[in-house]
Amino acid sequence: MKENINRRVIEEAKHILNTRDTIRKTAEKFNVSKSTVHIDLSERLKKIDNRLSNSINEIFQDHDKTKHLRGGQVTKEKYKRG
Repeated sequence: MKENINRRVIEEAKHILNTRDTIRKTAEKFNVSKSTVHIDLSERLKKIDNRLSNSINEIFQDHDKTKHLRGGQVTKEKYKRG
C-alpha cells in the first residue's frame, strides 16, 4: 500500500512540474480529494524527494501570489456569459 502512495505522490509532483496545474486540477486528474493532493505534496513528498518538494513549493508560492488574479478572471468570465 505504501508503495502505491509513494508512486501517486511522485506522479502528482511530476504532473504539476510539467503542467503547473493547481492542486484542484491535479486532484481532478488523479481522482483524489484536494486535501489528499495537498498532504501528498506538502508532507509526504518531503520524505520521498526533498529536491522535488522544493520545486513544487516554488510553484505553489507562485500560485499563491497569483490566485487573486485567476479568481478575478473567472468572475469576469462568469458575468460575460450572463
